[in-house]
Amino acid sequence: MSRFLMVTLLSLATAALVMGVTALIAKRLGKVSVVDIAWGLVFVAIAWVCTLGSGGPRPLLLAVLVTVWGVRLAWHIRRRALGAGEDPRYEKLLSAAPPERRFAYAVRRVFLVQGLAAYLVSMPLQVAAAADAKPLGWVAALGVLVFVVGVGFEAIGDAQLARFKADPANKGRIMDRGLWAWTRHPNYFGDSAVWWGLWIIAAEVWPAVLTIFSPVIMTYFLAFATGARLLESEMAKRPGYPEYMQRTSMFFPLPPKRSGGVG
Repeated sequence: MSRFLMVTLLSLATAALVMGVTALIAKRLGKVSVVDIAWGLVFVAIAWVCTLGSGGPRPLLLAVLVTVWGVRLAWHIRRRALGAGEDPRYEKLLSAAPPERRFAYAVRRVFLVQGLAAYLVSMPLQVAAAADAKPLGWVAALGVLVFVVGVGFEAIGDAQLARFKADPANKGRIMDRGLWAWTRHPNYFGDSAVWWGLWIIAAEVWPAVLTIFSPVIMTYFLAFATGARLLESEMAKRPGYPEYMQRTSMFFPLPPKRSGGVG
């Protein structure tokens, strides 16, 4: 219990530190969307903090996997955000605040919320680090497999979308090829699979199995709260997207109902 208390307090402090620094950077740049780059990196920081004083290979494996996921995600978002202005989602959120209190409002509604979310979602890493050391078994191997599928969906889906957007001939068209023909959000599905994989690895030791709320929360937000549903509220206004919605699974990959592009 004392080991978990140390790990969880360090994790909470790490989340607060990363988000605090990110908030100061966002204030200087005038862009709250900087927090999207920090989202993956805060988990990387927490994962390595969790290895301090822990025994066995499990915390180290989790830290390495989280680093692969978090650094790739941060790099992708940074490349996508270069030269762009504030994210419309944050503009809409901050429009409710008086101009003189905009930063304080952002700290409460964005940086504090995401810091606490990262702390809760990272609970499998914390509990696994505090648990008694146990050799990695077939359950951990299954978790690694699910993680690899998740990262693959994210990376391949992002690459396919980038190539699609880079072709001038696709301007005004809906991306419905490759993984995007099987799910309307391969990146969000991949993100969800990543955290289910990490939970499976952690759940091989007691009582990490009880942290199942972590991937459940992540999946809920990705699919129904701030992720896919929010994005589709705007995307549905684009010509061809309603038809794309009818033939393509929203989240979990399924064979498309029919083939063909959308103009």
